[in-house]
Amino acid sequence: MLIICPGIHEQKLTQSFVSTLLPNRVSLGTTPQVWILPPSDRPYFPLEILQFLHQSGAIDLNSPASTEPFIWIGFSAGVVGAIGAAWGLYSLQCPVQAFIAIDGWGVPLFAPFPIHRVSHDYFTHWSSALLGPGCESFYADPPVEHLALWRSPQSAVGWRIPPSGSILSPQRTTAAEFLRLAIGGGW
Repeated sequence: MLIICPGIHEQKLTQSFVSTLLPNRVSLGTTPQVWILPPSDRPYFPLEILQFLHQSGAIDLNSPASTEPFIWIGFSAGVVGAIGAAWGLYSLQCPVQAFIAIDGWGVPLFAPFPIHRVSHDYFTHWSSALLGPGCESFYADPPVEHLALWRSPQSAVGWRIPPSGSILSPQRTTAAEFLRLAIGGGW
């Protein structure tokens, strides 16, 4: 199950992000396992995210344990709420396959599940890693605007950085390709 938690911005940016990340699924209308939080001026409240998922039928908070792993994608302020909600469900025995923080600058990201960071520039990449480097990460080089990373991840070219201690070297790629690899091939 893929859960997308946008930040505070126009809904059309999220629509562009989803159509870029999942072009075939969205165009065919076959996205029953993709849950996109609606626009909100408060995407940083984990309980509101859990309430939305419960009311939408994505999870049953009365019996939350699930064997289906969750993949979380949060953007900007949405990273704050998403990490709290991911931790909440994880503590209730719901597995988290991956957590992807896109420009979640200033958000501490430590967890027992895989975390991937995506940043619009090197400074954000470097300074965010001080609050939890996660596994693999990506940063745009040359830098892109914050909202452009969400709206058009296919246009953000940069570096895929392997986990610390890996023998792999950084690789040139796009943010969209990095995201597709991070969420896995089933999408």
